[in-house]
Parts: sequence; structure tokens; C-alpha cells
Amino acid sequence: QVQLMETGGGLVQAGDSLRLSCAASTLGLNTYAMAWFRQAPGKQREFVGGANWSGDVTYGTDSLQERFTVSRDNVKNMLYLQMNNLKPEDTAVYYCAVRRSLQVAGRASAYADWGQGTQVTVSS
Repeated sequence: QVQLMETGGGLVQAGDSLRLSCAASTLGLNTYAMAWFRQAPGKQREFVGGANWSGDVTYGTDSLQERFTVSRDNVKNMLYLQMNNLKPEDTAVYYCAVRRSLQVAGRASAYADWGQGTQVTVSS
């Protein structure tokens, strides 16, 4: 089982930026897909974006791609989420997940390992 730990969340104002990091405990993750999801209160878990083993990135929506950037470092076993121009509707718990496949998937059920999540709160 892969242990994942997210850091970098916090309380910010609309228009600010945050960078989330996800540290994975297991070596050899270069063959796995890694992704970010988020879940707001009362809503389903939403796919934000993910990177496959070679670093190719897929985003959940075009609007997310305009403001968010997913990247990964296979040497350090890290996944990152750079979030710019944050909006109150971005408020959620953000989760890192690993899929034991070369390709990213947009559904949460495709991921076997999850971090505990980090809270991001954006005030207006």
C-alpha cells in the first residue's frame, strides 16, 4: 500500500495562489498514475487533474486547466498542484491519489490509495 501525504492547504483570499504537494512513500511510482481530487461539503469527489507515468497531464475541466497546473517528480515521488486565481468555489478538501496503471482516470473508484487530504478555504 502506498502512503500519501498532502501538504500546502490553508485559508486564502480570492485571487490568491496556493501550491499543494503530495509525498508518496513508495519507490517506483514512475509506473503509476497520480491525481488530485477535491471534495466540497455535500458534494461528490471531483477529479481535478492527474499525471501519468511520463508526466502527461489530464484536467477535469477546461476551467480548471486555465488556473491549475499539475506536475510530478518521479525522482522525489512527489505530485504537485499549483492553483492560481483561487475562487470561493475552490473551497474543498484536496486529496492525492495513486492508480496502479500507467494512465490517469477521472473516476475516484479507479484509485486504490489515497491521502488524508488537505483543506483549502478561499474567502471572498
